[in-house]
Amino acid sequence: MFKKLMIAAALLTSCSVLAQQKAPPKPFTLDGKFGFNSTSGNTDTTAINGGLKAKHRLKKWENDYIFEALYQEATAEIDGVEETEATAQRFFASAQGNYKLSNPDYRLFVFGSYEDNAFGAFDYQGTAALGWNHKLWDNGTTNFEYSIGPGYTFQRDQEPNDPAELQETNKFFVVRGSAEFEWLISETAKFTQTLAVESGSENTQTTSQSALTAKISGAFSVNVAFRLVNNSSVNEGRENTDTETAVTLVYSFF
Repeated sequence: MFKKLMIAAALLTSCSVLAQQKAPPKPFTLDGKFGFNSTSGNTDTTAINGGLKAKHRLKKWENDYIFEALYQEATAEIDGVEETEATAQRFFASAQGNYKLSNPDYRLFVFGSYEDNAFGAFDYQGTAALGWNHKLWDNGTTNFEYSIGPGYTFQRDQEPNDPAELQETNKFFVVRGSAEFEWLISETAKFTQTLAVESGSENTQTTSQSALTAKISGAFSVNVAFRLVNNSSVNEGRENTDTETAVTLVYSFF
């Protein structure tokens, strides 16, 4: 009798452990991040960056939403007069909806994004795309998925240095491909790598972001991220590649 009770207890414990390991993901998650940096002396600088990232899981849809903002200004004394000017100003928003087919790892996606960047290669730009999304694997520790399909992009050039030149808006079709890899290093640390390429006749834009998140306490985490954006075609006087490194405090609302 004692042996039977021990076996039953072991089975119940095993089932409980498996249930914890295979606990279904939350239907809705929302993370907010905020970073601040300030320097003083010969030049005073202030930098603020923040954002929101949400994932909504439904029976037939899995949706991702991202909003990011960055602002930086510098104050310097020139000929006895203090002058303050913005040195970075970027706003970005995107949304992607994945419609699950009979096999939930096979989906159809629709994507849209918009970015306003006063100091980037383009003043503002936006993309709309749709196509195929595939979650290749999700084993609880790592997961990987990709999307590919046709899209349409518009990009408005920055104001030219020569007033005689025109500030053009380029509109063209693209093929958009993206991939996301996530690795749960431990219960308190996570690594994420994303890559997106939008290739068309006028320009090819490649965006890569690597991020490491470590939990501090409760719902608070610290995030270190490196973002790289490369454009194959930019106006004279503009750099092809922009990079951004940020350390932010993250709060998980849900």
